[in-house]
Amino acid sequence: MSARFDIADTPLDGLRLLRRRPIGDQRGYLERLFCADELAGLAPDIAIAQINHTHTASRGTVRGMHFQYPPHAETKFVTCLRGEVFDVAVDLRRDSPTFLHWHGERLSGTNHCTLVIPQGFAHGFQTLTDDCEMLYFHSTVYQPEAEGGLQPQDPRLAIDWPLAITGLSGRDTSHPLLDDAFTWIAL
Repeated sequence: MSARFDIADTPLDGLRLLRRRPIGDQRGYLERLFCADELAGLAPDIAIAQINHTHTASRGTVRGMHFQYPPHAETKFVTCLRGEVFDVAVDLRRDSPTFLHWHGERLSGTNHCTLVIPQGFAHGFQTLTDDCEMLYFHSTVYQPEAEGGLQPQDPRLAIDWPLAITGLSGRDTSHPLLDDAFTWIAL
């Protein structure tokens, strides 16, 4: 436990949930989204290389499941600033006991949680409300040539999306289903 965060393990090794502890009064609150000193144990030597902000207009939309291959594998700190999402990580690490297992957490603009997704995981989310805004802190800069993706509706993953999927990009739909030719991530 740190001064500004409660840190909880998930069933997938290395995947953690941060509960931020806002400090507030009648005017509102201040909360720390990231602190290298306080979170050093989660991702040693992490440096934030890129910060991305997304807006998704419609409830039921799925974005993902994205990852980057080494040497550009990344750690992500994912926060929902507005609305509510079901945020999912899939373990793609070759020698992991939870290989191809997924875990989901509800993140919202009001629950003050961040999912910390380590290298070797794919990430995606489904919007549970309209007008969701997400903030991502990435440990590496996006490299198009290192990009990988999983089909969010792959039966081998069997992700239990809370809602019927009402929106999915052509890019995310085009990811192939998992087969024995998939190059697993070796870190």
